This record gives sequence, structure tokens and C-alpha cells, in this order.
Amino acid sequence: KQRLALARTLVHKPEMLFLDEPTSGVDPLSRRRFWDLIDTLTRSGTTVFVSTHYMEEAENCDRLALMNRGKLIALDTPAELRAGMRDPLLELRTSDAPRAVEALREVPGVLETALFGRSIHVAVSDEAGVQDTMVARLAERGIELYAIDNVVPSLEDAFVAQVRAAGGAPVE
Repeated sequence: KQRLALARTLVHKPEMLFLDEPTSGVDPLSRRRFWDLIDTLTRSGTTVFVSTHYMEEAENCDRLALMNRGKLIALDTPAELRAGMRDPLLELRTSDAPRAVEALREVPGVLETALFGRSIHVAVSDEAGVQDTMVARLAERGIELYAIDNVVPSLEDAFVAQVRAAGGAPVE
């Protein structure tokens, strides 16, 4: 259904194309084909505007306009948005990720926590001692810390940081 709608639009060879959530409800193989087609269109000179909630899809775009609550909060390339994160980002693996998230949220200097599968991404301030305090808090709660690493921020991490910098919280 989505592919048919796109094909009908392309009959007129538009110079500019607006696609609103084009892969919503589409299986992974069709999603990949959509993005291959979008890439072909942009290489042939068509300007394509895409709205999406899928950050991994947004990575395919040349420029991104990040919005929250109807307001533009950032406009740049995916690489520049990720590089613009000022706060260090850590990835933790623990014996109990959900409990660890709750414990870490109480630590001064922890700006954001998010579950990523069995791992936790934690944005922290540059304050000295934040990591030591995090480790101590987990130990106090009886949560084993298996690993703590610096990570390259994802586009989702960059979006959350931009929302935080704009003084808001993402819409749930």
C-alpha cells in the first residue's frame, strides 16, 4: 500500500517530495527497499523531506531537523548532532538493569539514563567523582557492575541531549 502510494507520486517526477512516516507499519525488507528508492531519488536530484520517529532511518538523511513538542530544537547533519553532545555518555552492564536505572537516577551528576537491551546508557556531567558515586550507589543496592565503558552517542542519544538542553522532556 505504501509502495503503491509512493509509485503514484513518482509518476510526475517531482523536484521535491514530502514523505510522512513512509515506513510506518512496513516490514523490514520493504523498509530497506523504501530507503534504497529514497537514496536513488536524492542522487537523481529530487529533494526528499521525510518525517520519521525511527532514529536509525534518520541516519540515512543528509540533514535533520529535530523537533520536540512541535518546536525545532536542532538542525544539522546526523554526524554533527552526535558530535555536538557535550556530556560524556557511558554504557553500563549490570546484574539488574531496571533496578540499576532507578539507583543511578538518584546520583548527582547523572543527567539521563536509558535502557538499551540489557545495557544502560548514562549521560553524566563532567563533575569529578560522578563515576565513583555511581559505582558506590550500585554496590549499596547490591547490584553487580559487570562493565562500564565510554560510548559513541547514537542519534537517539543526541536527540535526548538536545531535548534536555532545550529545557524539556521528550513526549512519551
